Amino acid sequence: MKKNILFIALVSLIGFLARLLPHLPNFSPFYSVLLFAGVYSRSPRYLLIPLGFLLLSDFWLGFYHSGVMVSVYLSFALIFLLGKIFKKRWSILNLASASLASALLFFLLTNFAVWYFGKGGWYSSDLSGLLLCYQLAIPFFKNTLYSTLLYNGLLFGVYESSRYWLSQRKKPLIKQT
Repeated sequence: MKKNILFIALVSLIGFLARLLPHLPNFSPFYSVLLFAGVYSRSPRYLLIPLGFLLLSDFWLGFYHSGVMVSVYLSFALIFLLGKIFKKRWSILNLASASLASALLFFLLTNFAVWYFGKGGWYSSDLSGLLLCYQLAIPFFKNTLYSTLLYNGLLFGVYESSRYWLSQRKKPLIKQT
């Protein structure tokens, strides 16, 4: 399990570095890092590793509206919990479902916060303002979904392939009778 924690720290560091490089808006490995951490860590306290790197990157890049920021961190915590839920029933289909659920969760929570805390500014304070907020955020949702599918495929694929390859190395090549 210590190896999993080191791997979570390593991919969290990569997520941190990815946020500092030019990239498409909402195209981030952090959704996948949090889902992975939820699946492969034993304790909820390991949520703090990727969130710590996220906070460090926010410190580096500059903070934004506190209400929206809380919604981002809350959505990442919920993605971590989603990984915990899927932990015992892991399959490629469930990974695809968790990817979609993660992207939707992030989209719904963060854009609600943008609408709620931006009242009087960008959007009207009624249902039409909320719907406009969600409508204008669809391109960002696409980036979230694409990055989640890509990074989940890479992260879980590399990890599970490595585990399989290492388990096969321990088996003798020729059965002795």
